[in-house]
Amino acid sequence: MRDLYDYAIVRVVPKVDREEFVNVGVIVCCAPRKFLEARIELDELRLRAIDPNLDVETIRDHLAVIPLICGGGLQAGAIGQLPLRERFYWLVAPRSTIIQTSRVHTGLCQDLPALLEHLLNTMVRPLHLSQDCIQ
Repeated sequence: MRDLYDYAIVRVVPKVDREEFVNVGVIVCCAPRKFLEARIELDELRLRAIDPNLDVETIRDHLAVIPLICGGGLQAGAIGQLPLRERFYWLVAPRSTIIQTSRVHTGLCQDLPALLEHLLNTMVRPLHLSQDCIQ
């Protein structure tokens, strides 16, 4: 059976006023399956292309909190105590900080871990031209 899910892309926006960003992760939520998971893959070279003076370690520290909040529990602090959907909506709430998320998108899916991997491949990981594309 396919279940309704929501997802958002996690972005790092080094200079908020320029609105340039690098996609660095995905958050997927499926309430019927009690699934809330985030995967973060920070590509430091892509970020440094936008801002060579970026404090990448601080960004890594802030991004590391997102999967913790998804997992919930005491280690995730006060936000981690909220119900699953409320944690998701807290994570994807609009903000004008260096770490932001895309709008929330919705779909139907059977295999949520495979969906998460697909979203990372299509939305976060850099595209590499294959030989087929070059010809």
